[in-house]
Amino acid sequence: MGDFKNPALEQLADQQVRFAPPSRRQLQLSNAEKLLAEIDPSKEFPYQYICYRITDYRPDSYPDLMIPGEVLEHDLCLFIEALARSTPPIPLESIPEPVWTLDQMSKRLNVSTKTISRWRERGLVGRRVLFKGRRQVAYLQSVVDRFLAANRDRVERSSRFSQLTSEEKQEICRRARRLARAGTGTLTEVSRRIARRLGRSTEAIRYTIKNYDQEHPEHALFPSVAGTLDDQTKQTLYSLHRRGISVDSLAKRFHRTRASVYRILNEVKARRLLGQPLEYIYHPSFDDPAMEAGILGPMPGLAEYEVQRGHMRVPKDAPPELASLYELPLLNKEQEQHLFRKMNYLKHKARKLRANLDPAVARSHDLNAIEDLQNQATAIKDHLISCNMRLVVAIAKRHAAQTDNFFELLSDGNMSLIRAVEKFDFGRGNKFSTYASWAIMKNFARSIPEENRRRERYVTGHEEMFEIAPDSRSDEQEILAAVEQTKVRVNRLLQYLEPREREIIRMRAGLDNYNEGMTLEEIGHQLGITKERVRQLNVRIMAKLRNIAKEQKIDLP
Repeated sequence: MGDFKNPALEQLADQQVRFAPPSRRQLQLSNAEKLLAEIDPSKEFPYQYICYRITDYRPDSYPDLMIPGEVLEHDLCLFIEALARSTPPIPLESIPEPVWTLDQMSKRLNVSTKTISRWRERGLVGRRVLFKGRRQVAYLQSVVDRFLAANRDRVERSSRFSQLTSEEKQEICRRARRLARAGTGTLTEVSRRIARRLGRSTEAIRYTIKNYDQEHPEHALFPSVAGTLDDQTKQTLYSLHRRGISVDSLAKRFHRTRASVYRILNEVKARRLLGQPLEYIYHPSFDDPAMEAGILGPMPGLAEYEVQRGHMRVPKDAPPELASLYELPLLNKEQEQHLFRKMNYLKHKARKLRANLDPAVARSHDLNAIEDLQNQATAIKDHLISCNMRLVVAIAKRHAAQTDNFFELLSDGNMSLIRAVEKFDFGRGNKFSTYASWAIMKNFARSIPEENRRRERYVTGHEEMFEIAPDSRSDEQEILAAVEQTKVRVNRLLQYLEPREREIIRMRAGLDNYNEGMTLEEIGHQLGITKERVRQLNVRIMAKLRNIAKEQKIDLP
């Protein structure tokens, strides 16, 4: 149906979807459908009147705006669809007027369900309802009557075109059976071939074959299409697509239609997104639409910051292992406040989208929007961490005399810094360095005595030998710090890898959608290759990463 033609109605729809409670949106949905039935395309309507009819509220905005009936009819359909998508489905029996399901519409009007779905461009807008425990699209009698009155000739032409004789249906099924046995392709591909040969629409052929399969399940032409895939198979399908295998190839391999493959991909992706933790610090400004442009705008002093960034120099006395810490300039308080607000606001927006996400009916547009918001927030988080890692070095130097391993202390401090970035409440007006310093020193005050006590337990009279011996003990906190630091640095390098290479590193290191690192055998199972092949690829990719890290002067643990 396209985009809104009038920005005022688009803004109204966005406000109601984002801020109106579900019960209120249900009422507005009914009001909008009633108004749609009254629209005369040849007339103009005041915006304030339209807003009042839908929301029962007459605003002060756009007092002189008049909207042509043709534009209003188009945008009102989009408004109804937007509200319907954001509102939980209601039981069909609770609707006060007669309702037609999609199948009932198809049989009564003698047209295909695909044709009915296309008619939404002409104003036939459906509701999402619960019928026999399933989510379905249904059409109110009043909406159907209005559509039929305005499009009677179109409906009659579609009905005549869709009528097939019994001989034609038999011929279609005969050809479909022969092509199915020959393994020519999916139901859609077979329908296209038959449609070209018989001069009929692809959808009419497909509809005839599906009806035959439903009426004769024991002799179904495409029986595998009707079944559902288990969760493990869906995960495999998703992993194969992430490796670059096309949807067409997956449809043939799993005996699915392209549409069903896309639904499965969206379902798995939605479940993975919902399984990822998403915590943030809330601020009242997040609920003010007028603040969004400023929150998402560029950082204050960005031009000067970039100039300074291009002239950063590493101190002569800095160890090579710490050279990467001097790539970014320090942030001032105003810049910190902006970045923390932006990071948490992006997470806030992602949380709101995730709250309305149903994996069974997830759309690519919504999933991409959520993923993009989370990736933007992660990029800001990494930037904040990188800008403040010199603070960890400064504090670690002051405590270095109390421990024998400076870099273990530094790794422990980096872990504290990462947690501080996630927990910092920017709304209190404090400078981040003050909060982070307190968190790092508090952690050192706990971890250094524990390390010393642990060493005292092993006094044997041969301390010199003990000091030079490798420490093979496993400390959980040290491991977590090392893993987290590896994730931050590896993420900066992933952009240089091919899609398949990035996927292997993410699975192996436990990044992004993977909560923990996977074994070579588990990765092989996901990608459909042997454990040995995964090991070979991993060695090659790590060598590639080291070369890139050396060229980019990035310290890769």
